[in-house]
Amino acid sequence: MSRHVALDNQQIDQHQLLIGNQTLQNLALRAGRTPFYAYDRSLISQRVSALRAALPACIELHYAIKANPMPAVVDWLAGLVDGLDVASLGELQTALNSGMPASEISFAGPAKQPAELAAAIASGVLINVESPDELHRIEQLCEQLQMPARIALRVNPDFELKSAGMKMSGGAKPFGIDSEQVTILIEELRDHPRLHLEGLHIFSGSQNLRLEAIQECQQRTLELARRLTEAHGKPLHSINLGGGLGIPYFPGEQTLPLAQLGENMAQLLQEHRDWLADTRLVMELGRYLVGEAGYYVCRVLERKHSRGQTFLMCDGGLHHHLSNSGNFGQVLRRNYPVLVGNRADQPAEEAVSIHGPLCTPLDIIAERIELPRAEAGDWIVVLQSGAYGASASPAAFLGHPPAVELLV
Repeated sequence: MSRHVALDNQQIDQHQLLIGNQTLQNLALRAGRTPFYAYDRSLISQRVSALRAALPACIELHYAIKANPMPAVVDWLAGLVDGLDVASLGELQTALNSGMPASEISFAGPAKQPAELAAAIASGVLINVESPDELHRIEQLCEQLQMPARIALRVNPDFELKSAGMKMSGGAKPFGIDSEQVTILIEELRDHPRLHLEGLHIFSGSQNLRLEAIQECQQRTLELARRLTEAHGKPLHSINLGGGLGIPYFPGEQTLPLAQLGENMAQLLQEHRDWLADTRLVMELGRYLVGEAGYYVCRVLERKHSRGQTFLMCDGGLHHHLSNSGNFGQVLRRNYPVLVGNRADQPAEEAVSIHGPLCTPLDIIAERIELPRAEAGDWIVVLQSGAYGASASPAAFLGHPPAVELLV
């Protein structure tokens, strides 16, 4: 049985959760309907500031747009971070529209289409090359367009980020170039007239809450980058060290200790100072920057009783928030932190399951969770909803309207 969520760091006024100092009622009026997402810009800013304070000053922060591509969120972050990372033509356009200089935008992702590569070349952004074949396709486009390309080689190392929610390196992977192939490509690119090798992209995994695993991965990443830099024969312009920092979703999970993370990174950089020279070091983060700043809000339509169990039937569900339903990577489904937004500081009274309007048993908002008694018209709020929410969900399923998104 999942218990009523703890209210640490949440603003409450007259029993009601506040988001960006605004009531749920006011936000619903602004949105025009429920369900809606609300993203708190002050929490995003605080997260970036906390990272800046903890990490060595030389570490640049990039926002991976795939975590939350809402243009207002991207525009806000563009004024806070050092660069943006995209993975599609649509994300590239959002990044360029944000005002972030093209020189500080990188384009990653496997199976890039010719139009995407051409747009990246024409825009002057850094292309993270995912395979030897992609490298040759970029070369051909450069010849056709009579334009140079800025490139980095995305490396699939022979190690993984242990305990990561999603492992993206080690073994056979669809992402990146196997590390043993990279030295061959570095030699091919030496003094190339149109392909300008600027750096490496080494992204090993995401959503990790184990400090020791992250530290070990960072150490091995720098060791690998050193070997590849030596093969290049001179310092690289930039090395993207990936990210991997997770946020707590479930009972028992703890926030990463940023101070220890920063101290370890400072020590690693000191150990590797002999070869890094003026190489720019990038930490690429998505979920960690926006995940805890987001809230998904829907309304209870009715209380339903079935064979001794109480169900709260709501106007929102998996079509807006697939990851919360458990159908976006969870093996055993667990509840995200959920509360009754207008009874936020009241004690739990009953165990309920919360479901949405879709005619599938997968449409779960929370299952057997202890909450204050909720009635029709009350607000259900899912916390930790700022990343992989609206854009990662099947919004067209069954024809319901999409969720409104607000930056507050």
